[in-house]
Amino acid sequence: MEWHACLDEYEKLVIRMTTPRVVIDNAVCPTATLVKVDSARRDGILLDAVQVLTDLNLSIKKAYVSSDGQWFMDVFHVTDLNGNKLTDESVISYIEQSLETSFPDRSHGFDGSTALELTGTDRVGLLSEVFAVLADLQCDVVDAKVWTHNGRIASLISVKDCNSGSPINDSQQIDRIESRLRNILRGDNDIRSAKTSVSLAITHTERRLHQMMFADRDYGRKPVLQCREDSPVVTVQNWAERGYSVVNVQCKDRAKLLFDVVCTLTDMQYVVFHATINTAEDKAYMEFYVRHTDGTPISSEAERQRVVQCLRAAVERRASDGVRLELCTSDRQGLLANVTRTFRENGLNVTRAEISTTNDIARNVFYVTDAIGNVADPKIIETVREKIGLGELKVKELPLIYHEREEAAVGVGGAVLSLGSLVRKNLYNLGLLIKSYS
Repeated sequence: MEWHACLDEYEKLVIRMTTPRVVIDNAVCPTATLVKVDSARRDGILLDAVQVLTDLNLSIKKAYVSSDGQWFMDVFHVTDLNGNKLTDESVISYIEQSLETSFPDRSHGFDGSTALELTGTDRVGLLSEVFAVLADLQCDVVDAKVWTHNGRIASLISVKDCNSGSPINDSQQIDRIESRLRNILRGDNDIRSAKTSVSLAITHTERRLHQMMFADRDYGRKPVLQCREDSPVVTVQNWAERGYSVVNVQCKDRAKLLFDVVCTLTDMQYVVFHATINTAEDKAYMEFYVRHTDGTPISSEAERQRVVQCLRAAVERRASDGVRLELCTSDRQGLLANVTRTFRENGLNVTRAEISTTNDIARNVFYVTDAIGNVADPKIIETVREKIGLGELKVKELPLIYHEREEAAVGVGGAVLSLGSLVRKNLYNLGLLIKSYS
């Protein structure tokens, strides 16, 4: 590292200590790549680290976090979505460079487009109406993400002017777009809660969707479907001796699960000091030792219940049920309006969507159910595919992220230590051996 001539030795020491150090190890664990990060602690540092990994579509199979005093240490066991260790040197290099830059702001902007934020009451065909309005107003949808939960919908949609290909900056046109979309979102009985606005796009897209649904209080609304056996289980207890609140989450494992939970804790103004994350087959077990940003634990039963509700919602928002349909075709004006209208006309409801356009090729993912949230009839799915194009709209399985494997372990001098043992050992060395909560 080259130093500026004006820096004294103390300033150099501070820079060394505050710059994250990253080690990526493929030799220790037989089933995953270890990503080790240690750095001076600051607010949001855990979320930044998890965000870098999840943005690369990596699966975090195990992890432990230790952060007391002014120091932060994480170890993540990661694989690609097919369960393989990381071997691509460009990916490894990107992780190292991204994590070693003191975690700069990783906001996702919408270059060359106008970003719209929408929230309201979900219903069958709503997305079709939204895209139809945008097409009618000469708006070309470049990118979009749509989440639904507990009868609510949140969406970030990036649009351009169809004719010029430029961002929409005319205030009167923006007002027309917002007004028309707000009327669609309100429907017949949602006068107060439907919202539309132009986003400044200063926040990570998926984090912003969590924030929008949190502000919409989706977590406090009655679920549309009855609770299922695989619903997330969340418990919160206080460890008075250490001044922590202990949050346990058990649920079905899936991609980006850890990001969703850490994102919600961070935006609720909690700091994660210690954590253990473990997955077995298709289940995830997460334990977090948290405090408020002012250093105090959760102080009331009402707050405890709110944390439970919010974390359940965070897990469920992205875990949309439904058949995964992928559309890959040449982009054209009105494409999304036509496709989603076909879904609506055949009684399919879109529970989640990811829209992207690259080099005039539309690559869209839709999760669809029947009108009441049950699994869609395969015959209806095939009918829809025939109408849209069998070669363009395909049924896709989720990536294979669960592999039968021996429990991940680390051999030291002939002994085998599980990840939990390593966590306890490190915390013990810090004088912070964590009690076990069942």
